[in-house]
Amino acid sequence: MGPNDKPQLIVPRRSSDRRGFFGETYSRRQYAEMGVDVEFVQDNHSLSQDVGTLRGLHFQAPPAAQGKLVRCGRGAIFDVTVDIQRGSPTYGLWEGYELTAENGHQLYVPVGFAHGFVTLEPDSEIVYKCTDYYAPETEGAVRWDSCGIEWPLNGTPILSEKDVAAPPLKDFESPFLFGDTS
Repeated sequence: MGPNDKPQLIVPRRSSDRRGFFGETYSRRQYAEMGVDVEFVQDNHSLSQDVGTLRGLHFQAPPAAQGKLVRCGRGAIFDVTVDIQRGSPTYGLWEGYELTAENGHQLYVPVGFAHGFVTLEPDSEIVYKCTDYYAPETEGAVRWDSCGIEWPLNGTPILSEKDVAAPPLKDFESPFLFGDTS
């Protein structure tokens, strides 16, 4: 397993003063030095208006599998990855991190991991870079409540129809094979 093959929390440097802050949100050279040596080809931006909006657990399958570099531009989210690589010693295990506009943290989600988040504040905006282009025919999902994730929820989440209908992890047939870099 190489550095590009596991999720990685990234804490970019920020300079702050009375006016606010400045920070680089991406530098290919610096990220490669940290082990995230991938080429991003598309940026996405989403808004979730209500607290408790849950999106995920999503992925794109080969041949258009995507790695993602996720950050929260406004508000706050709890961001999650789940290893869905058949044969992986960490298959089905999840990691979660709080990403906020204030903390500036980012999460690198490699190919072979499902990704999802729940909003912790109203009007939360998520901005992320992708290593492949959007290809709706390759979209997939795993049910949000089937992986043992400790979601910070107060009540029932707000879900899309697609996320409600996603298969649970126990019934999921993953298109990803551990160690396959093709």
